[in-house]
Amino acid sequence: MLVKDIYQVVEQDFLLVNQLIIKQLHSDVPLVEKIGQHIIESGGKRMRPLLVLLAAKALGYTDNNQDNNHALLASIIEFLHTATLLHDDVVDISDQRRGKATANAKWGNAPSVLVGDFLYSRAFQMMVNLGSLKIMDTLSQATCVIAEGEVLQLMNVKNPDVNEDKYRDVIQGKTAMLFEASSHSAAILANANTEQAEALRLYGHHIGMAFQLVDDVLDYVGDAKELGKDVGDDLAEGKPTLPLIYAMQHAPQDQAQLIRAAIRKGGTEELTEIIKIVQSCGAIDYTNEKAQEHVVLAKQAINLLTDSDAKSALMALADLAIERTH
Repeated sequence: MLVKDIYQVVEQDFLLVNQLIIKQLHSDVPLVEKIGQHIIESGGKRMRPLLVLLAAKALGYTDNNQDNNHALLASIIEFLHTATLLHDDVVDISDQRRGKATANAKWGNAPSVLVGDFLYSRAFQMMVNLGSLKIMDTLSQATCVIAEGEVLQLMNVKNPDVNEDKYRDVIQGKTAMLFEASSHSAAILANANTEQAEALRLYGHHIGMAFQLVDDVLDYVGDAKELGKDVGDDLAEGKPTLPLIYAMQHAPQDQAQLIRAAIRKGGTEELTEIIKIVQSCGAIDYTNEKAQEHVVLAKQAINLLTDSDAKSALMALADLAIERTH
């Protein structure tokens, strides 16, 4: 199944999501709308809302309900994700995302943080309108875990002693948690039984883990034009991601020391040499293998779902998480 075929399964639902996003971005403060529109319209794949829509459809929600709450939930997830992006770009001092200037580069840090706060607040307003305490509980817990993941990552910056377990804790919080909350909350909305809800929660978790692992690989082997950001951004910020962690453990000692020094310092002066090291010592292959393991587990988790176009799209989405180049 091609990428366009995955999206086509919920094409009409996506139109509703886009309409809701535009409506809910409204604010009496023009700068709030301007910054919100800038980042929401900057070309993201909207994989998390897609996951909500596909999970709900796979459980028969869209066949049995005409209330459009699945589109409202997908919009909530997109607002939460967009808020984290605004805050992340300030923390990371990023000046480019998806090939365009970040909001903080264009308007400054203070407006970006405050509009991120607005989007979080609006997302919780929308949750009230959704009227499900179970979903609000799931998403409020998720936002706490995401914030903790971001703080944990910040604590690990420029620390070459971070191990694989600590790295996993970071990506579970900062990335996988929102994927997990997307599929899990969709299952709750669809009144799934306990087994189905757990299956979709696990699916989202494993998709999110795979997605971030591939992101960390692309930071060393991707194409800057396709990525919409500079290659080596993680190294520039002193982030010890899995390719570097593996390389420090398996490369010759002099090369491992070079990586350790680069992480402590931050910057990309040694990027060309470090790219050669992570490729030659097997770090890229290892990270890709770990991503593939999560994809296999994601597919296994939803085997119990009834066969449908939506289930096939979820299976294909799992493959897309590791086959993408940006």
